[in-house]
Amino acid sequence: MNNNYTHNPYYSLFVKQQSKQISVGQTSYSYRIKQLDKLKTAIEITYRAQIIEALQKDLNKPKVETELTEIYQIIGEIKYAKARLHKWMRKQKVATPLSMFGSGSYYIYEPKGVCLIISPWNFPFNLTFGPLVSAIAAGNSVIIKPSEMTSNASALMKEIVAAIFKEEDVALVEGEVETSTYLLELPFNHVFFTGSPQVGKIVMSAAAKHLASVTLELGGKSPTVIDKTANIDKAAKRIVWGKFMNAGQICVSPDYILIDANIKDQFIENCKKWINQFYTNQPKTSQSYARIVSEKHFKRLKLHLGNAKSLDAKIDIGGDVDINSKYIAPTIVSNLKEGATLLNEEIFGPILPVVSYNTLEEAIAYINSKERPLALYIYSNSKKHRKQIMMHTKAGGTCINNNVIHYSNHSLPFGGVNNSGIGKSHGFYGFKAFSNQRAVVKQYAFGINESLFPPYTKYKERLAELTVKWF
Repeated sequence: MNNNYTHNPYYSLFVKQQSKQISVGQTSYSYRIKQLDKLKTAIEITYRAQIIEALQKDLNKPKVETELTEIYQIIGEIKYAKARLHKWMRKQKVATPLSMFGSGSYYIYEPKGVCLIISPWNFPFNLTFGPLVSAIAAGNSVIIKPSEMTSNASALMKEIVAAIFKEEDVALVEGEVETSTYLLELPFNHVFFTGSPQVGKIVMSAAAKHLASVTLELGGKSPTVIDKTANIDKAAKRIVWGKFMNAGQICVSPDYILIDANIKDQFIENCKKWINQFYTNQPKTSQSYARIVSEKHFKRLKLHLGNAKSLDAKIDIGGDVDINSKYIAPTIVSNLKEGATLLNEEIFGPILPVVSYNTLEEAIAYINSKERPLALYIYSNSKKHRKQIMMHTKAGGTCINNNVIHYSNHSLPFGGVNNSGIGKSHGFYGFKAFSNQRAVVKQYAFGINESLFPPYTKYKERLAELTVKWF
């Protein structure tokens, strides 16, 4: 190992995992299943109440949201992997061309080695242990660095990891930005990062120094298109749920609405109805509404509102803020000028801009004028309109007549494209992200290609021409 790393406080931990990576990578199917079972028991039974308590302290997250968006997601990922891991670990035979007569071909998924998972604060358990499930299933050693913003969750995750895993298999280190910087100096074989595009670029740059592969789960501005054929009430209900869950601190939440100008006012009225029904007309007192994670993020969101007001935007719903409790009401804003920060920066909070359009082509052009999003949502009962939007836009994922829920299907690849991410996760796609797809050719008889070994005669030139033409 390069001695230039000796200054690094995590060097010895990395070396411990690196020295064991071959034996960890050779672990059997049954061993990996046992590892997954230990994690499942910890999340589902042993630490369940503590997880709920930690997230209540960090985010004022309601119990139901914790159960569905944290615990359920992890358990679902484990169950899905356990049911299919044996198949994933088997060698996969593929066809062999006639020009390679006398051989057989297959590929295997082998672990990448020592992996780093850097997880965010908005769904700390889900977005830490979800990727960990994939890494374990693929046979890797893992170092985890969770976010320092949700300190109660991070401390509990450290306790869980230390209780159920050997350090050479899985280890968790706490700390702030400096900790991530030290970790990214080390020559990991794969880095899995969930966070903002800005930090994602830093992670990718650090990984490039070691030619480490990366999975970047980023964010961006996920648009929601509503045309005049849509069921407005259902659209409002589902969007209010998807946007204001976890106080809007969700990478796949609807970032802004693009709506046919003829139905804008009706949509906003329906949103108001559903906000009142979900959170009462005083969301601040609701036990079903979360809080902003930190004072820093509260101030960032407050600045967005101030910028919108300074540009004469209309606050249709909400707008109330309280720094003492880090509360920002479910808020809908319309009549925004294009220069408004709400239309140009990822919001990641409970503020929903509404932008009206006159033609669908106008809406599509607006989407394409921005970076490619992590998600794009379409509310329409017109097959023609849905096809038009899908054919003329790009996004990591899409829901039609709903939002957010594609994340929960472990059979689907989850991830972004370009600015919203690199690589996919969940289920088989997560297993694949933490694996090297190793190609194998086995020669078992005379190879026809041996007929073309040097020296190259006129006969072999002719044979090569025939090979090009017929094989």
